[in-house]
Amino acid sequence: MDNRPIGIFDSGLGGLTVLSTAMNMIPEENMIYFGDSGRAPYGTKSEEVIIKYTFQDINFLLSNNVKLIVIGCNTASACSLDMVLKNIKTPVIDVVEPGAAAAARLTRNGRIGVIGTSATISSKVYETAVKNINPNAQIYAKACSMLVPLVEEGWWNNDIAERICNEYLGELKDKDIDTLILGCTHYPLLKDTIAKVMGPGVTLVNSAVEVSKVIKSTLERLDLCYSGTNDEQNNKSKYEFYTSDSIDKFKSLGSIFLKRDIQNAKKADIEKY
Repeated sequence: MDNRPIGIFDSGLGGLTVLSTAMNMIPEENMIYFGDSGRAPYGTKSEEVIIKYTFQDINFLLSNNVKLIVIGCNTASACSLDMVLKNIKTPVIDVVEPGAAAAARLTRNGRIGVIGTSATISSKVYETAVKNINPNAQIYAKACSMLVPLVEEGWWNNDIAERICNEYLGELKDKDIDTLILGCTHYPLLKDTIAKVMGPGVTLVNSAVEVSKVIKSTLERLDLCYSGTNDEQNNKSKYEFYTSDSIDKFKSLGSIFLKRDIQNAKKADIEKY
């Protein structure tokens, strides 16, 4: 049993969708979140820069004595996971494999769409992951570079969001897909708009939910679950938040993501790591 916190990071606010579901699924656990909004989005950066940022984010979490690291960023997972697994001894969970497994399980006609950042789509990491499970699946991928900045601005359910989603998703609608992987943890905030554009016949796969299931099972498998009493849990601050950008903006938008107030956010000097 282990009372150290779980560490989750993302290029910005999107990983809060993972944190939110994890908080509901394993409420007894302590968690630290780092959102690198000051350097977002990662998806337009070179692979070299993405790898550098990923290791800085991980080193920051390790400096806070975390017991488990969750890469809450699809771009970081796509570009850095193999290198991370070779160099980091602390258990690491990514967001790609759980989402791919869910899509392979949920599809009825074997035609699966994937949307993500340019770096994630170029890596073909979702195509590989899905086909490892279902070699007959047909994958249709679309880079949607403007969606992350849209989410970071809090524009989730307005006319601008709908127009941009229509522009990006039109060609996927023509492919007769029945399942769409939201291949970026920012995208669940746009799920209502995306669902409206795609129509009721398309199942949206939110990797945040699938990742939280993996977090829970990994803690149990490795005997890392929180072991404190209920009184100890109720009398301590269980969640810490850090950002590399504006604390006020992080607290304001992040509270909407989580549907609960963020009061203790701090700024991290991520370049030190």
